[in-house]
Amino acid sequence: MTHYRTTEIDGVSIFYREAGDPGAPALLLLHGFPASSFMFRDLIPLLADRFHVIAPDYPGFGHSAAPSNSEFTYTFDRLTDVVERFTERLGLGRYALYLQDFGGPVGFRLAARHPERVSFLVVQNANAYTDGLPDSFWKVPRQVWADPSPANRAMFGEAAMSDEALEWNYTHGTADPSKISPDSWVLQRALLDRPGNREAMVDLLVDYRTNPTRYPEWHEYFRTHRPPTLVVWGRNDEIFPESGAHPYARDLPDVDLNILDAGHFALEDHSAEIAAQIERFAAGIG
Repeated sequence: MTHYRTTEIDGVSIFYREAGDPGAPALLLLHGFPASSFMFRDLIPLLADRFHVIAPDYPGFGHSAAPSNSEFTYTFDRLTDVVERFTERLGLGRYALYLQDFGGPVGFRLAARHPERVSFLVVQNANAYTDGLPDSFWKVPRQVWADPSPANRAMFGEAAMSDEALEWNYTHGTADPSKISPDSWVLQRALLDRPGNREAMVDLLVDYRTNPTRYPEWHEYFRTHRPPTLVVWGRNDEIFPESGAHPYARDLPDVDLNILDAGHFALEDHSAEIAAQIERFAAGIG
């Protein structure tokens, strides 16, 4: 069974889902935006017989505490600090990382800090190359990064967190939208309506501009440490399109690359396939 727990990191209550034998290899699941560990609800029980599976909610997300941005600095560096201390609090000396969307910049920062702790990577629509940031989607974010004025921040927040946008995140690129549960975006709407939460999310959307500047550092981590890496990528994703999947082979020649007929949140309709891919891949690397 999955257990639902909380722990305190730097004065912030962090919620997490945990399943499997604590003595089994650890698999840390890092969620995207504007999601939470809820996105792993179907994957966790499929992997709990082989892995010790842990899925935290970042501060401001899911069921973790959501301090205002006057109380907590919402940047990717700060989220990584919290996740790093979370792994240490749970005694995770070595773990695999599942990275999706925002989980990419958090997880890659974590891996670059502690390469010796990472057993393997699972990359699911998590970008680390400029090839995966085409102007077709990223033109407006780049404009806001260059000029995060109050008006631009407000526009950015509405574009990213309207009811229509929250639903679109899950349904675009799916072969059959009727298979996608609306529970995800209804939960997200409720959580985003917490006082100050939208402003905190906009802070992170603006801070995303710091991630491309870190790409060379992450590429060096790939080349130097050669972490075994499984890529499972929804090819119909308009946010992080397939063009961001293939460049991993430049720095990781042994990457196990798999393109799925899915959208951004591929677990919504491909959780069984992705679980099977992870089990196959993990068995192959010992």
